[in-house]
Amino acid sequence: MKRLTLYLLALGAFLTGGAELVVGGILNVIAEDLNLSVGLAGQLITAYSVAFAIGTPVIISLTSRLPRKQILTAALAVFIAGCLASYVSSGLGLLIFSRIVLGMSAGVFLVAAISSIAKLVPAEETGRAISLIALGFGSAMALGVPLGIAITEWRGWQTIFAVLGLLSILVLLGLLRLLPEIEGDAPAGFKEQFAVLRHPVIVTGLLVTFFLNMSNSIVLTYLTPLLQSVLHLTTAEVGLTMLALGFIGILGSRAGGIGVDRWGSVRMIAATLMLSFLSLSLVPMLVAPVWAALALIMLWIASTFMNAPPLQMYFIQQAPHASNLVLGMNTSVIHLGLALGAGLGGAAANTAGTVLYHPWMAGGGMLLALLSALASFAVVRRRETGTAA
Repeated sequence: MKRLTLYLLALGAFLTGGAELVVGGILNVIAEDLNLSVGLAGQLITAYSVAFAIGTPVIISLTSRLPRKQILTAALAVFIAGCLASYVSSGLGLLIFSRIVLGMSAGVFLVAAISSIAKLVPAEETGRAISLIALGFGSAMALGVPLGIAITEWRGWQTIFAVLGLLSILVLLGLLRLLPEIEGDAPAGFKEQFAVLRHPVIVTGLLVTFFLNMSNSIVLTYLTPLLQSVLHLTTAEVGLTMLALGFIGILGSRAGGIGVDRWGSVRMIAATLMLSFLSLSLVPMLVAPVWAALALIMLWIASTFMNAPPLQMYFIQQAPHASNLVLGMNTSVIHLGLALGAGLGGAAANTAGTVLYHPWMAGGGMLLALLSALASFAVVRRRETGTAA
């Protein structure tokens, strides 16, 4: 039963992640159907990200004392309502409203799922269990977007949200039946909860998240132009490459969970950040032969997905009594980093007229993430030394 519950939570992560990612793949279709410019339709992505980034930590903080089952099922019910609103949308106003609802509910579900998993399994299995959530989200990148495009061509883009809503109902019913009662965080006032953000170890940890996702976004946002204009892949080859990267990400997230259980979160974070930095830094120097650049890009994708479980585990370990809040803040920082990275990547492309050097920019961001991680680890060591003394 516990294993089935974990799979249900992972499926929920897949569905909520799919709702976020699929719009980018069908933006042109939505814009044409609603008679909008692509730029205006792009605000659907902005609305989701802002709602996710701002709404998640606030809602998580206000509901931190409530049982996790209540939070998870309520978030999924609101997510289903957001899918219904998207399905019946015939104009931009209702569609943006639905994106706000989906962003907040998806963020709350994701954070509550991760914190619940940490309390559902023994400590020695936590990393692998948390990696199931990353596996669900990674699957959304690998399979959700292509499936969403296929559904759009078959029955129209609104049908995607009908499918997401129906599958979410099944997950909701399963969680209502199988998920045990899990206590929320210890009672604390709103200000007291946010006081955890004054701790240097948490602040530096969040900086790791920020620079890591900024770095990833610089390349990921412009990965297709990189593959086409720099590596000269055909459209079909780009599609196969993206699919392969998605599956590598899935394997990487699973490997990250196994690694954190065996070697600990600190070693895994340091190792994956170093691997990402090295692989990104070498890409512009090894664009020929093409297979060498592709191998480095695949290594980067694997390492960055491997980083997710140990980083989440690190926050849970450093703030066990406020893990929901810190994980909520972490998801917000993820989206802020992604937004900045996309902007920096766009500015660099316009200035240089090429995306060849984007991996070097991203490598610089990854180096900042590594330095932030080392600073955070140093704070932990000083704290532990002081406690031991």
